[in-house]
Amino acid sequence: MQGALSNLRILDLSRVLAGPYCTMIFGDLGAEVIKVEAPGGSDETRHWGPPFQNGVSAYYLSANRNKESITLDLRTTEDQEQFKKLVATSDVVVHNFKTGTMEKFGLDYDTLTTLNPRLVYCSITGFGETGPLKDLPGYDFILQGMSGLMQITGTEESGPQKMGVAIVDILTGLYACIGIQAALLERSTSGRGQRLDLSLYDCAVSSLVNIGSSYLMTGVEPKRRGNTHAQIAPYQTFDTKDGSVIVAVGTNAQFIALCSLVNWSPPEEFETNAGRVENRDTLTAVLSLYMKERTTAAWVDALREVGIPCGPVQTFEQLTNDPQLHARDMWITQQHKRAGTIQQIGSPLKLSRTPVTYRLAPPEPGDHQTKWI
Repeated sequence: MQGALSNLRILDLSRVLAGPYCTMIFGDLGAEVIKVEAPGGSDETRHWGPPFQNGVSAYYLSANRNKESITLDLRTTEDQEQFKKLVATSDVVVHNFKTGTMEKFGLDYDTLTTLNPRLVYCSITGFGETGPLKDLPGYDFILQGMSGLMQITGTEESGPQKMGVAIVDILTGLYACIGIQAALLERSTSGRGQRLDLSLYDCAVSSLVNIGSSYLMTGVEPKRRGNTHAQIAPYQTFDTKDGSVIVAVGTNAQFIALCSLVNWSPPEEFETNAGRVENRDTLTAVLSLYMKERTTAAWVDALREVGIPCGPVQTFEQLTNDPQLHARDMWITQQHKRAGTIQQIGSPLKLSRTPVTYRLAPPEPGDHQTKWI
């Protein structure tokens, strides 16, 4: 069975996470992805760990399945010419070198588009190809701090906190997928490719959504609210007898159902969401007393029974044993030539006619050299 994007060939010069995550999504959807590294393997995540399994990094494995691998030294004229031959028959080039690097190699967009006018060329950099910071390297952690994400993550007591995963890299990888596919769709009518200039900084700022909009409207610096919501209450975690539960009350009807469930008659000031937000501390203190009386599982059952959105705060052991995720095929197994049997997170994309497939385990450097060079 062919994947939805099996007609595409992508040259992936990217390393670490944003670019490789983007190209892995294309690979899952059936595209032919050729991972191009320097001899010996230049993707830094091959060496990031522990953990390692038979010397193979879990980090590297997380973003590189469904790819073939070749090695080229793009500092040499010979290997630059080999890359150009591949460009002539490819649809997309993705790279995340610092601004100006591809120009030094003679592999910039203006050069490559003369070889293949239909080429879609995506550069992923920390700050973009323009602006006063364009020459600086970009790392997820730094961009979380600069973008305001850390300023709104954590509590007033904790100070700014980064998220537990490299969320800016993931967002940028997703935006890259969107942009590349938009360019490919446009190409189907114009017959011409184009260049995409993606910045981790831009993508991080775009994720501020309602918090950013609120600041632009009011000029008031947003606060770090931990596990509470800036504009809805109660919409937060509560400690239970044996863990934590998230209660997400979004309507007055849901709030009435919650009060009935705990057998509490709230004062008039809690009748509207605005009133509940204004009196959040009192509301939280009252509800916290009730929530500690039952286990997390008991609360989840009771809250769902009356239509109140909720969920447990799960450990990774609970997560990987969740029947819902098993039913959705979100845990997969592959055979890797060096690491052996590896377990991975599956794709969330569920297409009815052209489902994702897991054809290739993450490659070792140069695994497919003889096929392409």
